[in-house]
Amino acid sequence: MPALAARKIAIVGHLVERSADRVLSSLSKALAETVDDSALGDVRKLVEAEVAERQFRNAVMEPLAPMFVGGAHDPRKLTFPLAAFALIWRGLRSVAGVELDEIRQMADADPPHPGVSARYDRLVETTASGLRARANPDFAAAAELCDQARPDGAKELLACMDIAAVVRRAAVKLPMWIAHPGSESRLPARLAYNDALAVSKGAGQYYFQMIAAQLDQRWMVLRIISAVMEKPSERYLVDSGLAGFTEDVLDEVDEALTLIRAFDPEAGPEAGYAAALLAELAVRQIVEIETNVALNRSRGWGRRVHRQRLGLASAVEARLREADVAVIAALPMHEIKQYGVRRTAPRLSSEPEVACVRRAETLLSFSAGLRSAVNYGGFSAARGALVEKLSAVLELYVDETVQQIRLDQTHESDETDCAEAFLEVAARFSDLVVGEKAGELVRRRAQVARYHESQIVFIAD
Repeated sequence: MPALAARKIAIVGHLVERSADRVLSSLSKALAETVDDSALGDVRKLVEAEVAERQFRNAVMEPLAPMFVGGAHDPRKLTFPLAAFALIWRGLRSVAGVELDEIRQMADADPPHPGVSARYDRLVETTASGLRARANPDFAAAAELCDQARPDGAKELLACMDIAAVVRRAAVKLPMWIAHPGSESRLPARLAYNDALAVSKGAGQYYFQMIAAQLDQRWMVLRIISAVMEKPSERYLVDSGLAGFTEDVLDEVDEALTLIRAFDPEAGPEAGYAAALLAELAVRQIVEIETNVALNRSRGWGRRVHRQRLGLASAVEARLREADVAVIAALPMHEIKQYGVRRTAPRLSSEPEVACVRRAETLLSFSAGLRSAVNYGGFSAARGALVEKLSAVLELYVDETVQQIRLDQTHESDETDCAEAFLEVAARFSDLVVGEKAGELVRRRAQVARYHESQIVFIAD
């Protein structure tokens, strides 16, 4: 098959250059098996070259790269337009292409040249000079995009570039600072912050924004702020312009509460687990604020956090009560008279209702997903009570059903099949309430009961 024409390759190249990293990565995987002499062979080479160039670009601009996302319109997060990143890199290529190729060879060496980081920093300085001058058309266009996205956007980007070397050194230590936020990390975190302030007195806000962008969980920057400022108060953070970090977390907790209250129990176990993960995240975020910010429960953030704790516990407990009701509905009982005594027994005259079982599994999945959050979330007692009650309910239900299979003298296959179906439901519930071993035990008991019933039928025949 003939290769694509040069004009078409140029069009594809333009599209590839403008694609987001994740899109480019997916495209690279899709074309991985494409042979060189096929119609898409040149496209694969083009994509692979662009992927390699992006990796190098992101290494050079590591302190800044995570800040180039979307349209950069979030007022609380310091971000810049993604399109500006491509223009900045193109501008740097045009003014320092030879140096870029030389440094790339240093970086690709095995092991990498020890002076690579310092050369990266000089490239960022070159980029900053180009943006300030705006003489290069690509740099000028990038600065214009930043200014369109937010007031003084280009000025803020330059402020970040000025402390990029400080952030690059701090980024190497971030995993340790996050994992060990105590005394061992406090001093080096403060020294790094002071290095940023030495570049510019107003660099504090930019420094924390850049550090937050380096983290997979942005809200964990509160640990770094707390280490630098010795667990600051709400007032201090507001006055220093850093209140947005805490307010972002508080807003995320409110959103999680709304979703937990609104999730549909008919949506299936995946929805239950997803809601539980939201509850766990909300607990972690609340604890993070309480640990790293000095709060007053009677006002401001302290009162809001207190209300969120109460609201989360209330929302979770309401779902746990629904789970209790749903399990009972999915395993129906009825009253029978045996040896002159009335008692309740499993109703096995029809198959389990799919909708009832699905609802119960969804809510039990929610309960199961809460295991790691209950101790800090304020709903440990409610979940413990539910587990204790349902464990007893399931154990009794399984005992009664197994006994009914064994003692059934009519050997009606339909009723036996229903009983086995309900035992499988009980096993799935046991997986979620007690654990997989409990569910497997129920399945083994069902097999034994079935074998016992089949032997009775064989002997009777």
